[in-house]
Amino acid sequence: MAHHNANEVPAHLLMWQRVREYAVPLSMIEIATARRAVGDWAGACAAARIDVDLDLRAVRDRYGTDLVTHLRADLRRLAPDLLRWHMPRIAPDGRIRPGLTICLARYRSSGATPLQLVVRTPPAWADAGQRMSLALWEGSGNDAPGHHPHPHPHPDRRFRLDLHRHLWDSGWSGELARRCGAGAAPSLAPPDRTHAPTRPALPDRPDRPDQPAVHDSPWAVARWAAEAELLLRSEGRARGAFTVRLGARSHAVFELVAPDDSHAPTCRSLGERLPPQEIAALPVLPEAAARILPDLELVRAGLVAADRLHPLVAAALPASRSAPVAGPTCERRDPHRVECRGEVHRIALREGVLTAIDHDPDELRREELLVALGGPALPCLRAIDGVHRSPEALPAVRERLVHGDVAGALAVVEGLLGPGAVLRDGPLREELESAAARRIDHGLFRSGLVAVPPGAGAVGGRNGSGAGPADAGHRSRLDRRTPAAIRRRRSSRARPRTALTR
Repeated sequence: MAHHNANEVPAHLLMWQRVREYAVPLSMIEIATARRAVGDWAGACAAARIDVDLDLRAVRDRYGTDLVTHLRADLRRLAPDLLRWHMPRIAPDGRIRPGLTICLARYRSSGATPLQLVVRTPPAWADAGQRMSLALWEGSGNDAPGHHPHPHPHPDRRFRLDLHRHLWDSGWSGELARRCGAGAAPSLAPPDRTHAPTRPALPDRPDRPDQPAVHDSPWAVARWAAEAELLLRSEGRARGAFTVRLGARSHAVFELVAPDDSHAPTCRSLGERLPPQEIAALPVLPEAAARILPDLELVRAGLVAADRLHPLVAAALPASRSAPVAGPTCERRDPHRVECRGEVHRIALREGVLTAIDHDPDELRREELLVALGGPALPCLRAIDGVHRSPEALPAVRERLVHGDVAGALAVVEGLLGPGAVLRDGPLREELESAAARRIDHGLFRSGLVAVPPGAGAVGGRNGSGAGPADAGHRSRLDRRTPAAIRRRRSSRARPRTALTR
């Protein structure tokens, strides 16, 4: 069995390891798969916590039967749990990247802009539950749905999956190994972010001796030429230039070239030859094509066993060559055995409640009364109180809540404290209450009652004017990050000001 020091494993792999353990629970995969198998695509989306914001009947009336036929076929092949599995995520906790509109498929229509089946993620302030929504983007005129306007309604050029159907379409999932370059020999060293290409000339000579092997890096450099060919072909071009986003303010520009049609195309760096205006208009290599699949890295590093992957991913990827990493072993006292009055007593679930089973019920009632009056508590009662307030399973509960798995978090709590337990003040109760409060924010966003964070200013505040009590006398400076609704209200002079509004 492979053992790794946590300090030797890159941080992004540790994040993806936690994501694979908690973000898409097995119960979600099983329910979504069962509903998809019987043609219930809406039920599969509900099981994967994806809200459906499209009406097939309205789409048919507006665009015709042919388009709806293609759309319905895609929806029936949609594996929403697989889509959630492959959604882009952000460090450090692995949440789904907020505020995205990702294209899944395009459909020809009579308009100038093709219709697009998109999946949307809520803004960061409303991402409780890690829910997503499925919609049909019809062009610039469809930017703001009436009941829940999205901060970024246009499909993102960097995060797009219409060229990567194997990441969400159950009928294309077998293409995963070929598209992610799984046939390359794994590296002995764990991947490292420091191997990312910092020089645009890297794709010209991937076999340079001073450069690490391609599969050592989170950048899938060896696949860029083939993926760029698909990208340019979708834009109606046989060859041409494209960009790769290397960082927050770093882009590399490449040109896809080939001696003739019988040779595989290669990438040639263009450096700084093009003006910024032309670079901004070039196609962007999708993130799914630019980086190595996280599952492939995890399997090669021995951080996840192949049978712990999503079933469609495990069926497509070759078998893992290394065993999963063993967690650190340490001596821990049994939390259900307590030294009490010179004896070892047991704590276990009885009638749905965690209790000290080696004490008589009458004795426990007397001891609890003594504690209520300020007296010392029995060691057994102190142990039970500690488990209620801050159990050892708190990190697992917190991870599940972060990824929206409320049912899984409550199952852990019930398995530890019993379904009849009453939570006491402490970190465990605070985590559950915080998760419940954040779900209210998501409900406000979905209903359209709040379009910006409640504390952001004029719109969506806690009082009628949109500013909370602490913000009533503060007007934040307008800049490009200010939501459009706030800018419009600040710039409007037709609205009279009163003592209750600002």
